[in-house]
Amino acid sequence: MKILFRVILTLVALLFIGACTTGKDVVRVVEVESALDAGLTEKEIARLAQIKAAEKSENNGHELKNVIRGTRNYSVMEYFATHPDVAGPVANDYRVGGYDVLDITVYEEEDLSRKEVRISADGYITFPLVGRIEVAGLTTSEIENLIAVKLAQGQLIIDAHVSVSVSDYKSKQFLVLGPVNSPGSYPLKARERVVDAISMAGGIDSSKSGSELMIIRTENPDTRQERKIVIRIDIQALLYQGNQNLNLRLLDRDLLYIPKAEKFYIIGQVQSPGSFFYTDKDITLVGAISMAGGFTKIAARNRTRIVRVEDGKEKIITVKVDAITKSGKKAQDIRIEPEDIIVVPESYF
Repeated sequence: MKILFRVILTLVALLFIGACTTGKDVVRVVEVESALDAGLTEKEIARLAQIKAAEKSENNGHELKNVIRGTRNYSVMEYFATHPDVAGPVANDYRVGGYDVLDITVYEEEDLSRKEVRISADGYITFPLVGRIEVAGLTTSEIENLIAVKLAQGQLIIDAHVSVSVSDYKSKQFLVLGPVNSPGSYPLKARERVVDAISMAGGIDSSKSGSELMIIRTENPDTRQERKIVIRIDIQALLYQGNQNLNLRLLDRDLLYIPKAEKFYIIGQVQSPGSFFYTDKDITLVGAISMAGGFTKIAARNRTRIVRVEDGKEKIITVKVDAITKSGKKAQDIRIEPEDIIVVPESYF
């Protein structure tokens, strides 16, 4: 039994060593100081430089990314835990503001009724027999009560029945940016939620969007305590899994931002080199090459390289693709990361 046990252990060890050796044959990782050290050609190095310069220029243009990085970020659950008042019933009542337009009806005296009463920038309206009254920050029911009280105080109409509705919403807005069909500013009418905003903006282009969207929210606006926060929402869970807990109600000045998907790049001997949106976290090297139309006839398939930056250091991952596709070693296929640059060199022969 002891001899048999030793034989089994020896076979297991040999298999393990063989697997490790084969792995090194298929995939080799080298940390380099520069692309020259990786054995890339001058043409490949020049193309890498173009890609990196384009990335830098594009990133410099996105000030939103800097705001998001420097702002407190919450998941939806964290936001609810720290802001328990946001789901309260009072929060759902629309409060009017400057430039909103009201329709006011006094049922006991039709001559007093008015259409399209615009609230001034400082929050006032002028109403017959009552004069100038401040309404900013009030709900429509509170304005109804206020007008009825003013009419009663002047002994004009006792127990007046007043109806107030908002005919045009102008005071509050939200903004939608990113890969949607109609980005821009939209009026916040009352109870719009994230899905409503996406619908108003014409829907998300899923082929270009990342996996999450963000609400950049202004808290305590126009006060010394004003600050921005970011609430992150999983798009898949919200739109396709129907998680209504993620369908937050929008507030005035909210910015709904759908970041574009990150990219990876393929250059060299593939049918369609270029940039590709990183929309699938499970994309592998073989899958990425397939997205680019596959290898050309003169591709050095077994000298395919991935240029990757990790922790500020550049690495070159050399992969024998044929060993993965033709020898059944799919487990050694390399998962692609955002900003990877795949280089497929030309064959020597």
